[in-house]
Amino acid sequence: MIVIEAARAKTLPAASALGKRDLNRFLASAIKALGLTGEFSVLLTGDEQLRALNHQFRGKDKPTDVLSFPALAEAAEGGGDLAISLETAWKQAREHGHTLQMEVKILILHGLLHLAGYDHEHDQGQMRRRETLLRKQFGLPAGLVERTRPRRGGKP
Repeated sequence: MIVIEAARAKTLPAASALGKRDLNRFLASAIKALGLTGEFSVLLTGDEQLRALNHQFRGKDKPTDVLSFPALAEAAEGGGDLAISLETAWKQAREHGHTLQMEVKILILHGLLHLAGYDHEHDQGQMRRRETLLRKQFGLPAGLVERTRPRRGGKP
């Protein structure tokens, strides 16, 4: 389920153009493609909230684009939550020449990959490869791992 923080949607012009139905369909398709089970929710909020969550849960006092939170094992089988900063997503969308809707989908996919157990900061390229396959399947442009981490040989 996609939840858009009302205050954030009013302050970011591009947020009003977000297609919630399309994002929910994408979320369901990505969950299925990854073989995930359980319930998932996505909070679309702002930099201030992501900064607070990033500080609280990762010890990093700065905003970020997406955070993933697995469901508590005692409370649910599978599932989890994502928090996405619309402000950061909007900046990234403009930098990469696509819509906010497209960037939010990229961030949802990236966050779900983390909930599926992938970790680009510590793996040997498994997350990059899976993200590349899935983004092609869904018709998405370059994913987060591709945009931020150079390939072997030093080129992004």
